[in-house]
Amino acid sequence: MMSKSQKPILPALEQTWRWYGPGDPVSLKEIKQTGATGIVSALHHIPNGEPWPVAAIASHKEKIESAGLRWSVVESIPVHEDIKRGSGHAKKWIEYYKTSIRNLAACGVNIVCYNFMPVLDWTRTDLNFELPDGSTGLRFDEVSLAMFDCFVLKREGAESDYWETVMMQAKQRFGESSAGHTEELTNTILAGLPGSEEGYTLDSFKEKLDSYREIDSKTLKENLYSFLNEIAPVAEEVDVKLAIHPDDPPFSLFGLPRVVSTARDIADLFEKVDTPACGLTFCTGSFGVREELDLAGMVRKFGNRIHFVHLRSVQRESGGRSFHEANHLEGSAEMANVMKELILEQKRRAESGRDDLQIPFRPDHGHRMLTDFNATFNPGYTLIGRMRGLAELRGLEAGLRHLLLSG
Repeated sequence: MMSKSQKPILPALEQTWRWYGPGDPVSLKEIKQTGATGIVSALHHIPNGEPWPVAAIASHKEKIESAGLRWSVVESIPVHEDIKRGSGHAKKWIEYYKTSIRNLAACGVNIVCYNFMPVLDWTRTDLNFELPDGSTGLRFDEVSLAMFDCFVLKREGAESDYWETVMMQAKQRFGESSAGHTEELTNTILAGLPGSEEGYTLDSFKEKLDSYREIDSKTLKENLYSFLNEIAPVAEEVDVKLAIHPDDPPFSLFGLPRVVSTARDIADLFEKVDTPACGLTFCTGSFGVREELDLAGMVRKFGNRIHFVHLRSVQRESGGRSFHEANHLEGSAEMANVMKELILEQKRRAESGRDDLQIPFRPDHGHRMLTDFNATFNPGYTLIGRMRGLAELRGLEAGLRHLLLSG
């Protein structure tokens, strides 16, 4: 037993890396060379909503472990649209979700990241935005979104969702855009980015939007709470931590409600589902888009429920809701303050006797740079760009850990 004079020994945060399975352009062998020790992965070949069999989980885990790595986090078990709408076969899909949780626990995989964004997962309008140093990254441009929404999709009432200046620019851009550019923008928004649950055609996307016509933020929140009140007891029973990912971007798109976008949203969620099994994936990129959010303060407030961390930064652009992916230690996220609070959260956990000290984090959405240009990668999931991010975050953590804990 530790005496009062002894200080708790705090391990470094667990450095993880997202891997999309055997078809990922970045191999497990290469990932091991980045210095990451944990893998964040999912069974992407299983249709949305269907239960994950033990055999499939065990096989995926064996591939990871045979490379000398650990399957640290599931990202994600997709939440079926019926559950989000609270309609159709929602009860069946919830029971399947419970089965997947139990089967993961049986295989020793105990953190599940998921999201509750309706229809679209994370959304960008430009996958090859050129940065001053010649690297490229992902960008969300509100004018391009308005152009697609109002003049390509032609969603009823879309114009009222944008400022007049944005609409003027969108109309001009549409008039000047070639058919090729418009098609590329459409594909970028609808085809589905890595980890997205589904891709759509224009017609199928319109149908999905129509299915949410009567669902507002209040209703979507109630459906989220109902879902979690069903699955959280199962997760608690089998020692699985559920970590909801915030909306990306953290505001409404195409008239759809977003309910995991602000500190108030997180506080409401934890009040309604008050169990340690129900926690948060703290994404500095998603929350960093909203200027009013104090990210370090959110770590202090919600730290005991943070089960997983995405560390990336965005650069908010002036004059609207546009942003692009910045280098990991630059941009709007104030990464040093966030990292400091994560280390202090570890200290609080140790002092309270918790054993989940080694919170997993992963670098996210790396730029395409250097030899990344010679290969094909999933957008945002390059090798060199993410390795640079991981190295910078590793150094930041090591320096802050020394300053905070060596005295």
